[in-house]
Amino acid sequence: MLDRPAREGDRTGITGLRKPLGSVEPAELLRRLRPALAVARAWRFRAPALIAAVAVLWYFGVPLLFGPVVEVDPVVRAEFVQSVVASGHVEAPFRVNVGSQITGVVADVVVAEGQTVKAGDTLIVLDDREAKAAVVQAEGAVAQSEARVRQIDELTLPSAQEALSQAQATLLNAQQIYNRAENLASKGVATRATLDDATRALNIARAQMRGAELQVYTNSPGGSDYVMAQTLLNQARANLATARSRLSYTIIKAPRDGVLISRSVERGNVVQPSNVLMRLSPFVDTQLVVQIDERNLGSLSLGQRALASADAFPRETFTAEVVYINPGVDLQRASVEVKLRVPEPPAYLRQDMTVSVDIETARHAGALILPAENIQGLSSGKPWVMKVASGRAVRQAIGVGLVSAGKAEILHGLKEGDRVISAPASVTQGKRIRARIASARPS
Repeated sequence: MLDRPAREGDRTGITGLRKPLGSVEPAELLRRLRPALAVARAWRFRAPALIAAVAVLWYFGVPLLFGPVVEVDPVVRAEFVQSVVASGHVEAPFRVNVGSQITGVVADVVVAEGQTVKAGDTLIVLDDREAKAAVVQAEGAVAQSEARVRQIDELTLPSAQEALSQAQATLLNAQQIYNRAENLASKGVATRATLDDATRALNIARAQMRGAELQVYTNSPGGSDYVMAQTLLNQARANLATARSRLSYTIIKAPRDGVLISRSVERGNVVQPSNVLMRLSPFVDTQLVVQIDERNLGSLSLGQRALASADAFPRETFTAEVVYINPGVDLQRASVEVKLRVPEPPAYLRQDMTVSVDIETARHAGALILPAENIQGLSSGKPWVMKVASGRAVRQAIGVGLVSAGKAEILHGLKEGDRVISAPASVTQGKRIRARIASARPS
């Protein structure tokens, strides 16, 4: 056995070995070491059992004495933003259907789908030969009617006026002859036949006078012949305007600035007024149309700001503003249509793109915030949580304000720094626990 520590100069440090190891016989060395080997052999089998016993005692004993380990979330103070998330699509407030106003054959299509155009740009050209011929014919009718009006002004009316002057002179002469014949007949100088001839000549002169007056009147402005000629002229001019309009319809132009989002016409097609040949998206404020669950209707209002992103460009965001809330509810989807205006749409935004919108409905600075999943009875109106106090679980009634994106605003019942058990349903009131901060949660 070992009887003392080894001294300086000893080779083995084992009692009784006073000689150098090289001078001791192997058998003697083995006999001397046998007690020490026996002790080492006994500890070889007892140490693992002792370690296992200590581990079992720690595993079962510590929870019994200090309680189980539970995850907790601290109550933090930060800015709380309530938002409503929805998805929808991009669309213009309206679209313009481009079509033909006449039936015709397409001669040329000068634009392509997706092209940007300005108001007045030519889009489609129709065959215009028949329309041009109609214009020429209408121009001829106008020229003829104008000539008829000029003829009345330059010839017919002056001739009627001259005839009237002549009739007036003839009537004056006939009246004088009649007066002399009647005077002579009254004195018995002239015969009855002479008076009769004078009377007949006077009546003829009067009839000619009335005829000449009617000719002058009917060819003067307001007279029937003049009005008829002027009406024919106006009608001819109207026909000319119609023919020219039809000719202009053979060139279909862009009604306003925009982008052609569809095209359904090719050269050689026969088009009619009922056909939609192209669709134009005007350059007006871009808007987003989303469907919001009707449960969130009470938190929405006009003018609320939102942050949106297109699914095709998820890393890019842009701002929008609520400008329209449909007064009706879609019964099938239990949703409300909401439109948002995009004041500065990004260049990559396209019609009918799918977008995600996060509408900010409320913002509270310096609010106490807790994960909403830690709160029990939230829907019953009597919310409560299990918080940690002096190493034990304590039930605590709380007041809840805004709830959004898995977070809840605590109005009363808790203070900043309080630790709330993450799974309160699995812990009983007053139970001793060991708190452990839960792993980071997504904000």
